[in-house]
Formats: sequence, structure tokens, C-alpha cells
Amino acid sequence: MSLELQLQVSLQLVLAVILSTVIGLDRERIGSDAGVRTHMLVGLGASLFTLLSIHAFPAADPARVAAQVVTGIGFLGAGAIIQYKRDVHQLTTAASIWATAAVGMAVGVGAWFLAVMATLVAWIVLALIRRLEPEKRLRQEAGEHKKTQPDEEKR
Repeated sequence: MSLELQLQVSLQLVLAVILSTVIGLDRERIGSDAGVRTHMLVGLGASLFTLLSIHAFPAADPARVAAQVVTGIGFLGAGAIIQYKRDVHQLTTAASIWATAAVGMAVGVGAWFLAVMATLVAWIVLALIRRLEPEKRLRQEAGEHKKTQPDEEKR
């Protein structure tokens, strides 16, 4: 890869990290284990794998790498979900990790506008739509309240 191409690719990686940060900040704000750093690294990695598949291995089929990125991110998201055994928690975080990888891949193929729009839509879904779910928010706050209160029966 030429130095000029590597500089262009580096700018794409920076954009992928910036867009991934926007998605990760919402997860960080609600206290998710997979917060801003996780999302930044997922976006960076997905973008880098995509860019390498296009530029470093021109004879290979870039779709094969893309398919493997999607599969790998699925395992990462599953790990975030399984962590809580009985109850399904972090499903939205797993979906945001998956979407972040797609944003990184979009940046990797040069679809910067699409990546920015996907980030905006993801942010709307994560940050704004939550405000339209008052019942769920009240249940979550009640559950958090119960977790922070000492258990009187055990004393």
C-alpha cells in the first residue's frame, strides 16, 4: 500500500472511531458494560478489516471478510447478552455493537455519508426513542432502586 493510500485509510479509520464514539456514548451514559471504548474499538476494527480486504488483498473477495466481520461481531454481542444468565439484558447494547460494526464497514468501503446517516439514526434510536418508553424506564428505575436497597430479610 502506498503512503498516500495509507494516509487516506487512516482518515477513514479516524472517522469510523468518531462515529462509533457517538453510538458508544449513549451506552456509556446508561452504564452499560459495553460502553464507548468497546464501540470505538468495534468500529475501528470493522473498518480496518474492510479496508484491508479491499486494499491489501485486491485478488481476494472483500465480501468474504465482510461476512466474517458480521459473524465475529455476532459472537461479541452474544457474549454481552449471555453475561446475565436468567434475564435478557444488554440486548440493545448487543444490537448497537452490531450496528457500530456496520458503520465501521461503511466507512471502510468509502460510504462516508451512509455511515454518518446510520450513526445519526442509531443515535436517534438509542437516545431519543428511549424517552418515548416511559413504562420501560420506570420498570428499569424500580429495578435499579431494588438493587441499591439493602436486603432487610438477610439481616
